[in-house]
This record gives sequence, structure tokens and C-alpha cells, in this order.
Amino acid sequence: MPQIEIDTLKQEGRFPAYVAKPEGTPRAAIVVIQEIFGVNRGIRQKCDRLAADGYLAIAPDLFWRIEPGIELDPDVPEEMQRGLDLMGRFDQDQAISDIEATIRAARAHLPDSGKVGVVGYCLGGRLAYMTAARTDVDASVGYYAVGIDGLLGEAHAIANPLLLHIAGDDGFVDKEAQAKMHAGLDNHPRVTLHDYPGEDHGFATEIGNRRSPQAADKADARTRDFFATHLG
Repeated sequence: MPQIEIDTLKQEGRFPAYVAKPEGTPRAAIVVIQEIFGVNRGIRQKCDRLAADGYLAIAPDLFWRIEPGIELDPDVPEEMQRGLDLMGRFDQDQAISDIEATIRAARAHLPDSGKVGVVGYCLGGRLAYMTAARTDVDASVGYYAVGIDGLLGEAHAIANPLLLHIAGDDGFVDKEAQAKMHAGLDNHPRVTLHDYPGEDHGFATEIGNRRSPQAADKADARTRDFFATHLG
């Protein structure tokens, strides 16, 4: 499995990241941010799809400090619970530091003018929002991000384009939270929200029972267009 090692910003360690490379020179790079299930087969397939579209795709192991190399299947109840338990031990601020280190590593693999985006799912969707607010990443996409209604105070810091896909019947993001997201972000000049009525959390996963093909294809097409516009 192709991997690279990335130095933390404070040089206190290194962590692995799955990498998928396109043929020829990358048009840009995209950091793929995991769900609570680690860099599993579905996340690797997301990277592979981006590489097929011409991007350098890198998925850092953000659980490396607590459960390095973990890969979980959300369709297995015990593994779903294990992912939730890991989430409870996870330092999200530290994760943003590791994502920023990954962005820097990605830029080092690109020509001087190369841009870097991020795309995240579930927990990764929340982290994509935080990355947009706290780093200089060029463009960000979050799928069914959790807890954004509690992070709206950071919206003023979002300087580059952010796209959020919202599952209308998300079991982890209720209607009240969705309404707060719209109230806080609809008028933001750099943020675009898309709703998917009737869809549940995880609808755009590559594999497994949560996938809803029609909605997944629609969201992924919007993501492709967004990255083509803002990354090249």
C-alpha cells in the first residue's frame, strides 16, 4: 500500500499517510480526511478516484497517536462502536495541526504554483470546516459534517472557498443543527451549502450499507466541479 511519512509541525513525530498519485504532473493536491473509521478501504478508494481525476491525493492517519493503522467497518456494530469510542479520545485541535502538516507536505510535491484542497467525511467534514477556518488551504469540502452549528463563531475566518454537503435526515445532525448552519453560513461569500433531502449520514461512502448511489453521485459531481474551479 503506497504511503508517505509526514513530519508533525513541531517535529515531535512522524505519521503515515496513504497516497494516490496521478499519471504525469498533478493538477493540484487534495488531502482526504477520514471518518471515525480510520484510513480504511473506502477512504483509500476516495483517494484513488481523485488520482484518476489528475490530483495527488493524500489521506493522513489522524488516529496515529491513539490507535495507529486502525481500519474499521461501520456496517459491523462492534466496529462502529469502536469508532465512536476513538472519537471520544480524539484531539481535534491536534488533528488540525496534522492536517496542516499534510497540506505542507502536499505542497512540497507540487510545482510552485500548485494548490491544495481538503475533503472530509463525517468527522472529516467537521475537520474540513475547521481547516478552512484555521489554515490557508485553497479550497475545502465537507460531507455530512458533524457539530458545525457549534463552530459558527469561526466562520469569519474562512477566507477561501468551502463547500458543505448536508444530509437532510442525518442521524447525527438534527434539523435544528442544519437550520443553524444555514442561518450562520448562507450569506457567507465563500461558503456554499447543498442539502440532500431524505438522505442519512454517510450517504456518499464508497462501500457499505450507508451508500445512497444517486445522492452520492450528485454530491461527488458537485465536488469535482468545485475543485476544478478552485484548484484547477
